[in-house]
Amino acid sequence: MSILAWIVLGLIAGIIAKFIMPGDDPGGFIMTIVIGIVGGLIGGFIGTTMGWGDVTGFDMRSLLLAVGGSIVLLIAWRALKRR
Repeated sequence: MSILAWIVLGLIAGIIAKFIMPGDDPGGFIMTIVIGIVGGLIGGFIGTTMGWGDVTGFDMRSLLLAVGGSIVLLIAWRALKRR
């Protein structure tokens, strides 16, 4: 997947994850993209470990894995911020 595809997938996944879990998270356009890209890496790792596949292209499975990984990232961020 190209860099541009990762950025677009990261933006979409970050927006969806922030919509599902609203709250006081790092904001801004760039941070939403970063949350989505890191969420895609986390989702790809979890998906590969569970046998669901990985984030290989711009399709529905990759988007769902990236959103799931972004939600996991936001949960971890909030847990660390609370301490």
